[in-house]
Amino acid sequence: MSSQHIYATPAATAAPETVKLTTHNQYVTPRLLAGDLDPNPLLQFNTWFASALNPTESEAAGGRKVHEPEAMTLSTATARGIPSSRVVLLKTVDKTGFVFFTNYNSRKSQELIANPYASLAFYWREVSRQVRVVGKVEKVSREESMEYYNTRPRGSRLGAWASEQSKPVQEGELEERVKAQEQKWEGKEVECPEFWGGWRIVPFEVEFWSGQPSRLHDRFKYTRAEGSSGEWKIEKLSP
Repeated sequence: MSSQHIYATPAATAAPETVKLTTHNQYVTPRLLAGDLDPNPLLQFNTWFASALNPTESEAAGGRKVHEPEAMTLSTATARGIPSSRVVLLKTVDKTGFVFFTNYNSRKSQELIANPYASLAFYWREVSRQVRVVGKVEKVSREESMEYYNTRPRGSRLGAWASEQSKPVQEGELEERVKAQEQKWEGKEVECPEFWGGWRIVPFEVEFWSGQPSRLHDRFKYTRAEGSSGEWKIEKLSP
């Protein structure tokens, strides 16, 4: 294994300037009313996601087509409660929860192993909507991970083997690892590594937010006890 290379940073010449933002966007979106909500937040999410993914012609013409609506901010925390966040891509919404795939040796996976709770945030700027999810996590089955892995482009499958995700790497080292994997798997199907797979966030809290003028936003929160399969409680929240 190559030795770690530490890059020097230039000496600071001045303290960074304070940046203040005083602009306020006036959101104008259709009202979100209690009568519009599905009793199940996963079905409500699917409705919003379908609208973001496939807007009507008039919505698309008005700039309301959401680019990459599957992008979500995943927040995890260490056993000590130190948080970290990053953007990952949603791959499945099933009757149980929200699924994404990653390296099980990565920082996020190690934090999920130590502290099996996470939150997700979807922000769809073009339609002024946000969805926030809190839940317990579980690994998906090996079969489910392999099924998705085999849909990935060959280069992405090779990359899963080549990258020691979240570990320091020297310049050019990753490219050499990819070449080595290309040689290893030449003429063969690239198998799914044991250290790679999916996580499912099983929610016990889901909030839907719709931006409104003067910051009087519409907010509804679904909650139920962790691990419950019962009905969801729905509350309207103050903005």
